Amino acid sequence: MSYNTKMNNVKANAHSFCVAPMMEWTDRHCRAFMRELSSHAFLYTEMLSSAALHHGDKERLLAYSEHEHPVALQIGGSDPKELAQAAKVGESWGYDEINLNVGCPSDRVQKYKMGACLMREAKLVADCVTAMRSEINIPVTVKTRIGIDDLDSQGFLSDFVGLVRDGGSDLFIIHARCAWLHGLSPKENREVPPLNYPRVYQLKKDFPELTIILNGGVKTLEECQEHLRFVDGVMLGREVYHNPWLLSQVDASFYEKPPRVKSRIEAMESYLPYVRAELSKGTPLQHITRHILGLYSGVHGGKRFRRCLSDNAHKKTADLNVLLNAMKEVEEIGVNYAC
Repeated sequence: MSYNTKMNNVKANAHSFCVAPMMEWTDRHCRAFMRELSSHAFLYTEMLSSAALHHGDKERLLAYSEHEHPVALQIGGSDPKELAQAAKVGESWGYDEINLNVGCPSDRVQKYKMGACLMREAKLVADCVTAMRSEINIPVTVKTRIGIDDLDSQGFLSDFVGLVRDGGSDLFIIHARCAWLHGLSPKENREVPPLNYPRVYQLKKDFPELTIILNGGVKTLEECQEHLRFVDGVMLGREVYHNPWLLSQVDASFYEKPPRVKSRIEAMESYLPYVRAELSKGTPLQHITRHILGLYSGVHGGKRFRRCLSDNAHKKTADLNVLLNAMKEVEEIGVNYAC
């Protein structure tokens, strides 16, 4: 059965397929590239702290390409007033949604009272959402876990979501693992705590009026389709980053829209004007090309493409020709670009 046939039984929405916010990965260059592969996947920025948005260089932190829409700004913080001002700034820059991070388990994030540690303070999270909602007209959403440390039950998750919903959020992205805040690295927290998809499914049953997006451990579009029988959307992260060609199937599979591109070479040719524009502004080529290394993942010639970029894009003299030569390396060995 084709993806499109399966989708006939699934009501599509803007968040049917989302790309996860990933620190140091989903920057504006990455998102611009991903948008060349899918017109409709909902994109998320890296997490930015409310303090950074208050004190930092807003142009450097918030600039993005207009064709990235729909795109959400993810914010971390726990001061309602500061978060409200950060959300207001995000809205003024044209983002489509403000997402509050209540799921990151890293020690550094905990130190500044952000991320998953806030699951212990549902009332504070609700107050933060209410404060942001009072300042902006775009949606305020929350990304969180199914639990934290010993607080690992269906009842805890439902109570948390219910209180935050009352604060004004009607969309929750749920990473289907508990966050263990002591003894595990952020990487281990994405792999060691067991996945519990049924808990996310039950959350949707408990709150049918909410939009529930499932995140965590999903690797294929077939798996996405299966989850969409129980929730409203699915979010993929590292799988899409390492194999971005998956995105080329998203528009047809999840939104019943024509594919944005039909081949890898078409995607690259569409991305070249962006690369030229960024190079003219002084952006180092490596900052751009590091996000496209996986485009030919699993395809004959992909190693030559990656090697050409890895060996040359970091050089001070690197220009567009480095990328053109990498594309030529693949073309010369007769890659079927639509594979």
